[in-house]
Amino acid sequence: MRTADPAADRTAHIPRPAAPPAVPLVEVRALRVGFGRADRPPAVKSVSFDLHAGRCLAIVGESGSGKSVTARALIGLAGRGARVEAERLRIQGRDVIGQSERAWRALRGRTIGYVLQDALVSLDPLKTVGSEVTEGLFVHGAVRRGERAARAAELLRRVGVPDPELKARQLPHELSGGQRQRALIAAALALDPDILVADEPTTALDATIQAQVLALLDDIRARGKTLVLISHDLAVVARMADEVLIMRHGEVVEHGPAAKVFAAPAHPYTRALIDAVPSAHSRGARLAPAAAPRFHAASSTLARPDRSAAAVVARAPLLAADGLVKSFRRPDGSSAAVVHDVSFSIARGEALGIVGESGSGKSTVARLVLALETPDAGAVRLDGQPWSALAEAERRPRRRDVSVVYQDPLSHFDPRWTVERIIADALPRGEDRSARAARVGELLDLVGLPDGFRARRPLDLSGGQRQRAAIARAIAPGARLIVCDEPVSALDVSIQAQVLDLLADLKAELGVSYLFISHDLGVVHHLCDRVLVLKAGRVVEQGPSDDVFLRPVHPYTRELVAAVPRLGAGRAA
Repeated sequence: MRTADPAADRTAHIPRPAAPPAVPLVEVRALRVGFGRADRPPAVKSVSFDLHAGRCLAIVGESGSGKSVTARALIGLAGRGARVEAERLRIQGRDVIGQSERAWRALRGRTIGYVLQDALVSLDPLKTVGSEVTEGLFVHGAVRRGERAARAAELLRRVGVPDPELKARQLPHELSGGQRQRALIAAALALDPDILVADEPTTALDATIQAQVLALLDDIRARGKTLVLISHDLAVVARMADEVLIMRHGEVVEHGPAAKVFAAPAHPYTRALIDAVPSAHSRGARLAPAAAPRFHAASSTLARPDRSAAAVVARAPLLAADGLVKSFRRPDGSSAAVVHDVSFSIARGEALGIVGESGSGKSTVARLVLALETPDAGAVRLDGQPWSALAEAERRPRRRDVSVVYQDPLSHFDPRWTVERIIADALPRGEDRSARAARVGELLDLVGLPDGFRARRPLDLSGGQRQRAAIARAIAPGARLIVCDEPVSALDVSIQAQVLDLLADLKAELGVSYLFISHDLGVVHHLCDRVLVLKAGRVVEQGPSDDVFLRPVHPYTRELVAAVPRLGAGRAA
């Protein structure tokens, strides 16, 4: 939850040096990075900064702003075919422009560590997590083969992975998203590098684990290490950074001390980013500066007719879960209970948020609601009728009522399909081609995508555009309940604002209900009417959003709320 409390003290952590040391560890002057033909505009244009020991520089900007390309240039991984030029690019006094790949490999790991952005695809699916975490140690000769298991468990424990000995033996798909992200951080820290480049290191983490990771990064900095932080989470940036570099279209639009930038942003773009952060204070308001195309049910073929059954039970819950229990088999053959006696309901046009730390059972509850898993005990009912207890053949005709939007639509879309085919595939059968094409056009307009996007494929879209297409597909069959599993966690703050505005519009104008899962309490507080808090698979608290977040009763809920970084001075301006 991002707060706008003017009194919030974002500096209440490791003391920072009053002034940077005279000699920077990294010197960057007029960095330019281009791709393709030499006459094409560069992706990064004349970026300059210094990095000093014990300091943190945060680079912020929208997708495509050049922030990740800038970070990758510091480790010699700008990309295939990249042209990296600079008046000066020095690491610990050494000029690295044009140096060989062999020389870069000697620097990576020991001198510069790198935390990859996408934990879902950055770990080798065929290697154990422990092998991935200790690979750098092994390659650099810092650990023997027989010592790798113990070192892997030690590193995973350091970044807050529960049961690290077991997790080190598992494959990446057996870990939650947050646990995979922590494994990437552990791998980057394995050789204790002097400089750590972290590209969205807390994107997939819940509030308490995020707090642990930020404290770990603070400790690293307190030991004289240098941190480059790439993040779209402005509260995390305000919590961590000494300096902030705001990038847009490959250029730096603002650069200065973090406290000054957030308290009194000089550039309109910086102010727009700050204003787009969701929080308790933004409830009921639009986050994006310009409204997306709005939907008018009375004039659209997307408006669903009133169903007599729904009218009869208008006051009954759309979905009710009662006493859900689910266990899974561990690699050693033992059984692990993931969900314990979970009960809740969702009314028509209501958004229910589920929050809790990684591994608390949030995604398992979502799969039970979607009937992708069968509960060991308990039941899910839809419109007062059995849902989870049905055989799939009986359930299939009603699947159009329940849909899903995942965190990473790219991994769920067929990369060969066009946007039109992806959306049309979810439409009810029976209409002719022209009618289906018209409905695809309405859906594209509804989610704010131009009609010309019909012919594009997933890889041709930005992250925000892919998520809009995923939402269009989710509502295409006339779904009344959409399960949203971390739908905005990977999006930049301005794109996140647009998607949240879109979800709010669909809820208000179509009466869509949501089961909304997120580690970002500010997003949940902004969008959701009620909240359910899970810990170790059990419900510890539930109620209206304001009650849960502003007046939490359970100690764990209070811990979650207290762990959230605050934008502080940046919002107080």
